[in-house]
Amino acid sequence: MSRWTIASRSAAVDAILSRAPVLPVLAIERIDDALPLARALIDNGLPVLEITLRSAIAVQAIALLVRELPEAVIGAGTVLDAHQLGQVVAAGAAFAIAPGCTPRLYAASNDATVPFIPAVATASELMLGLEHGHRRFKFFPAACAGGIGALKSFAGPFADVRFCPTGGIDAASAAQYLALPNVVTVGGSWMAPAGLVNSGDWDAIGALAAACGKLRGG
Repeated sequence: MSRWTIASRSAAVDAILSRAPVLPVLAIERIDDALPLARALIDNGLPVLEITLRSAIAVQAIALLVRELPEAVIGAGTVLDAHQLGQVVAAGAAFAIAPGCTPRLYAASNDATVPFIPAVATASELMLGLEHGHRRFKFFPAACAGGIGALKSFAGPFADVRFCPTGGIDAASAAQYLALPNVVTVGGSWMAPAGLVNSGDWDAIGALAAACGKLRGG
């Protein structure tokens, strides 16, 4: 039996994702970048961060940020299987996000101590998620999977579902997604471009993060 009910899982996800209009999606390649990058984002209004498992030091970075930044909400992204889910939970991640989902990963998430957010791109994938007791999803890859039009279409048959669209979203399009009633927040990496991270320009990243706070309802 799952430790989660539909209501408790949805409430836990909402409590995290509703804290800011934008969820930074970060691939941290150098451990020395983790803290200054996170502080630049958190100090400028983006307290919830998704650290993707796309680098060899991702789990180490999650553990570091959880330990050093207790005021932030540090989660893991690109979680592909039950083993990775266990790893990020052990590292202290407050939530986990997948780029899709499988029945095995859904089953593993039922016993996880942190909320798990699966991704969907189609109505059939969404219906599978509903069967597994989920009502909150990442919509990925958003731009390629129909973008705003798809989310508007989902709103009719799936009225109680809410989304965090990610993939192909930038500062120019984010406000349009956020204006949709079934969107809680949007995910993206435009506020932390690789060039600025590599050069350590944390002030510039902070300015981009601050601009994200003005996007809600744009």
